[in-house]
Amino acid sequence: MSGVVSEPWERLPRQHEAAALGMWIFIATEVLFFGGLFAGYAVYRGLYSQAFAIAGRETDLLLGTLNTFVLLTSSLLVAVAERAAEREIPKLALWCFGIAIALGVLFLGLKGLEYHEDVTKHLVPGPSFGLEPPQTQIFFAFYWIMTGLHAVHVTGGAALMTWLVLVGRRRRAWLCHSGVATPVALYWHLVDTIWVLLYPCFYLLGRAG
Repeated sequence: MSGVVSEPWERLPRQHEAAALGMWIFIATEVLFFGGLFAGYAVYRGLYSQAFAIAGRETDLLLGTLNTFVLLTSSLLVAVAERAAEREIPKLALWCFGIAIALGVLFLGLKGLEYHEDVTKHLVPGPSFGLEPPQTQIFFAFYWIMTGLHAVHVTGGAALMTWLVLVGRRRRAWLCHSGVATPVALYWHLVDTIWVLLYPCFYLLGRAG
């Protein structure tokens, strides 16, 4: 289809396969990257379980839970958008991607509010850290690094979907037939999955019982 098949591909099925394979390779590298961080977190949590439990009770459970709901909802909408693009329903696909973008921005706004609270409570590792014992700083070091990297990924995913919507509004055949909706959806599901793993590590720890 003219304007849908991109160079160097000559056929749409091959283009679809290449786009999906490229995203799966990228996802594999992200799994290795975050896997190392989760492994480090697990080691230090085993060494300093009591300090990690004390630190875990200081995170904002309400905002963390709300953000979990926001991302899960956005992931559902992205799945619907991908299927709508496959079924050649571009209007539904564009609307679902658009709402998912808004939810991604909402997530970042709530995370920024939470970060502000953390700074106010002196929960940034350093000389003025406000918790004891000192090992609680290790927990918050992982918290800032891992949730910060996740926020960068959310920003990237929202930017990708924004590009998809802007181009898709002008080229609806491209949106439905180029296969680009699939790798974008896969990336957003990765973002959602990482958060589902971060949530119990940083928001539920120390709150049982």
